[in-house]
Amino acid sequence: MSSLDRIQPPNPYDHLPQLPGIEVTSTDVTDGKPLKSDQVAAEGNSSPQLSWSGAPEGTKSYVITCFDPDAPTPSGFWHWVLVDVPAEVTSLDAGIGAAGGDLPGSSFMLKNDGGSADFMGAAPPEGDVFPHRYYFAVHAVGEESLGIDADTSPAVCSFNLAFKAIGRGFVHGTYQY
Repeated sequence: MSSLDRIQPPNPYDHLPQLPGIEVTSTDVTDGKPLKSDQVAAEGNSSPQLSWSGAPEGTKSYVITCFDPDAPTPSGFWHWVLVDVPAEVTSLDAGIGAAGGDLPGSSFMLKNDGGSADFMGAAPPEGDVFPHRYYFAVHAVGEESLGIDADTSPAVCSFNLAFKAIGRGFVHGTYQY
């Protein structure tokens, strides 16, 4: 058994409390299919275009995340966290997750697990046993601000979403070297 032989984790959102669904679509990510090279760290390293609809009444902001549950760690790998997106925003252009990008309203990005406050594209270890899944999730929040700052970790942001999210939807792509 090599160090990367392991059981594939489940969809991380299957184990959270169920919330009303949000329809998430993308011109760059086809659900369950391989990511385009634009979303791969060693190639384009660009956040995908995302659109969403059907947020529940009372939505006052959004948090957008990209999470890889298949990273060979007990905690997965956070590739992107965009916090406090205004409620009137229902789409993001490709590339908005670049460092210094023109973010909507007073939204801001947290440091990803690679240590930078921007989008980090797919980068699984070479030779991993299965394709990694990248969940691009849109979380509707019933408050204008999640109440965290740019120094908050993605895990603590996710913890706050467990109590403040009122809707959720996602699209996921895959990548394997």
